[in-house]
Amino acid sequence: MRQVLVFAVSCSGFLCSVAASAETPAELVNPFVGTLADFGQLSPAAVAPFGMVQIGPDTRPANHAGYDFAASQIAGFSHTRAVGVGCGGAGGDVRVMLSYVGDPALAQIDKSSEKASAGYYRVTYGGDASVPGIQAEMTATRGAGAMRFTVPRSGQMELTVNFAAQYTRHGSAIWTSADDGALKASFSAGTVCDAGTYHLHSSTRLAHRGRTVHAKWRGESDKLASTVLTVKAGDTIEVQTGLSSIDPAAAAIVRSAEMGQRRFDNIVSMARANWNREFKRLEITGTRQERALFYSSLFRVMQTPVAIADPDGRFRGSDGQIAVLKNGEQHYTSWAMWDNYRTQMPLLALIDPQRAQDIARSLVRLYGSGKQRWATQNEPFLTVRTEHSGITLLDFRRKGILGFDAQAALNGMAAESDTLARGTPDEQIEAAYDDWAVAELADDLKIPKIAERHRQLAVSYRPMWLETFKNLGPDQDIVKARGLYQGTLAQYRWAAVFDLPWLKVAMGEQFQPELTRFFADNLFNMTNQPDIHVPYLLAWDGDRGASTTIVRRYLTEEVVHRYTNSAVRAVPFIGRSFDLAPQGAADGMDDDAGTMSAWYIWSTLGLYPITPGQPYYVVTKPQVPSAIIRPSKSKRIFLNRDAEGRLQIDGVPIVDTTISHSEFTTGN
Repeated sequence: MRQVLVFAVSCSGFLCSVAASAETPAELVNPFVGTLADFGQLSPAAVAPFGMVQIGPDTRPANHAGYDFAASQIAGFSHTRAVGVGCGGAGGDVRVMLSYVGDPALAQIDKSSEKASAGYYRVTYGGDASVPGIQAEMTATRGAGAMRFTVPRSGQMELTVNFAAQYTRHGSAIWTSADDGALKASFSAGTVCDAGTYHLHSSTRLAHRGRTVHAKWRGESDKLASTVLTVKAGDTIEVQTGLSSIDPAAAAIVRSAEMGQRRFDNIVSMARANWNREFKRLEITGTRQERALFYSSLFRVMQTPVAIADPDGRFRGSDGQIAVLKNGEQHYTSWAMWDNYRTQMPLLALIDPQRAQDIARSLVRLYGSGKQRWATQNEPFLTVRTEHSGITLLDFRRKGILGFDAQAALNGMAAESDTLARGTPDEQIEAAYDDWAVAELADDLKIPKIAERHRQLAVSYRPMWLETFKNLGPDQDIVKARGLYQGTLAQYRWAAVFDLPWLKVAMGEQFQPELTRFFADNLFNMTNQPDIHVPYLLAWDGDRGASTTIVRRYLTEEVVHRYTNSAVRAVPFIGRSFDLAPQGAADGMDDDAGTMSAWYIWSTLGLYPITPGQPYYVVTKPQVPSAIIRPSKSKRIFLNRDAEGRLQIDGVPIVDTTISHSEFTTGN
């Protein structure tokens, strides 16, 4: 293990500290965290920041992202996956496998050879005690993936490319061989939970011993292509694949534009440099263990949504139509908004406002191209859910991210309100939050008629809340009681974060005691999203110490986890909620596209965006000595934990239990 050196420097008269380490943040990242069984549903695949390519192993058995750390066999290496999103995941496109002619379809994995870091993955497979295995390495750019195979012995080898190996239902596939030996394909498959269909295109080329191969592709169906190569011991075979939402010719352009004539090692270095550049937006001091888990979490935060516009600015929308961007903009998709509007999107608004602006523009385009709450039949990439997009747009705008059409956003949000489900208790609260966002944005834009209508809708849940939640009954700890989608009545009791002052008044003197009982009786569920804000309600109500104690417990200790998404466990799972290990999350905890990783980031910093759409943060005790936030090239925000455990911002202690976004970012 390399030594970690930590030192302090002064910053414009304010006390702050920064970390100096022999290891860069990208090297500290452990992509194997959360890849065991159902402990996170993550993958060690190589990926660029917000990249559409996640190139990595498909194992047998596998979790929802195509991989299980405990697996002993490998079926190939695919280019896409959704990480930590439930159902059966999605992805598995363009699965490549290299093997000696006559070898079995599944190959044994040499676990001792497996290595991964931010933007890189390596494994050796297909060998045994007497026969050396094939080494496979992979890396990625935004829209292209590169593999390098090093073969141990001479012989005939077959390289197969499978266009029907998706984790969801396969739709269609067709491939053709170009005159230059490139393999071009178009294919489709189900989005997460098979709620819609995505359509993609690829272009693949081979190099053998550093020279481009004019491959002769063959296959018995449109789903599988293969070619045979004659190799010598020590040969390298490189496979480069570009992806595009436009067509196979565009995928070839993506591959050429993003990889060019670069050697594999150069692409790895470029990926690592890109990750380190992004990680500089948020740096912390602390032990190596703390920093490694922090950056492994930030690594997951910075994977979604996915940038899908080609280098020439073209992309397809959710209506299947081609659009063109100008001026260096980017279009994002692969949404998981029902989850990550709570934590991940507010974190991007704080540390990367320029990207948040492009995300906001993408959401506005989504409203204009047939937005559905899950997915359409014409998605340009695998995606999940888009509920609560309007809350994110309101949150962005109120935090100074103004470069999107707010009026178009309001129109889409108001129209969507008429389609929201309002039957069960959770549906009524969720819909009320969306209506609150419509009313607030309409107020900001000075459109009183829309504001008044949706303000009335936003409080219409209150009679139901008083009847259902004020005094909980014997079904309070039953998962899915009274039609709840997930969670219990005890957990959803606290869900109306947009209406906290009313909630406190409605509960009266029982507000703090009932919060205390909620945690004392282990009614809190750290493995799912509906109540992940509740530890911070105590600080919101003035008791910073109580919140700090609870948050630290779930950050650092083994705790009792009583719930799955569908039931109370017969035997609770006792363990850490976040850990630097393949079992990196509590049993059953989906990372949900960076939602839980972002919760870890916020909690480590001693801040929490308790009400997305309201530009303020709840303040608790930071878990690390110091941090630096760099939202732009010219802006620095220095965070420290003082001797009394208080958060200091640019050397000024934060006495209150909340701080506005403006005060936090500008000192105003």
